[in-house]
Amino acid sequence: MRKRILLVIGLLVIVLGTYLLIGLTQTKQTNELVKQANIQELVQNLSAGKVLAKSASIDSKQLVVTEDNNQTATYELPQDEFFLSIAPYVAQTHPCEIHSLTGCQGEMINEQFSVTIHDSEGNTFMKESVMKSGANGFMDMWLPRDRTYLIRVVHDGKVAETQLSTYEKDNTCITTMQLS
Repeated sequence: MRKRILLVIGLLVIVLGTYLLIGLTQTKQTNELVKQANIQELVQNLSAGKVLAKSASIDSKQLVVTEDNNQTATYELPQDEFFLSIAPYVAQTHPCEIHSLTGCQGEMINEQFSVTIHDSEGNTFMKESVMKSGANGFMDMWLPRDRTYLIRVVHDGKVAETQLSTYEKDNTCITTMQLS
């Protein structure tokens, strides 16, 4: 009986140790990615599911990543660039302000769009560039901060246009561009 109890305790220690080691490895994986790559690559990898996290959200100032072990890491975004994630739609959307890299789901998955972006001063940032939405239905992009833009998205002859800005309190998740 005593041997069985010791065996069960030993197995529990091994299982618990393995669980903790996996959690530490995942945290190190994300931290190493940030050290090796810039924040934009980390955002891209989270959005594409290449880096796993329990949750990851990005507002105008920071990226917040919560790992499976509930450890949270916060990363400051570049001072001169603003993250936008756009999910054009035809029939179905959801309200959103702060983009969840691990939770938001758009209607148009892995679709190609023609995207044109001009700022309010007439500068062109994208001219009919072909962009593809990801498995989450969103197109991610980085634009200069503190500007107003006219964004035009075309897909199969349908068009959506909107005016957006990249100031401190602006939304990073754009789900209001209905193609018609």
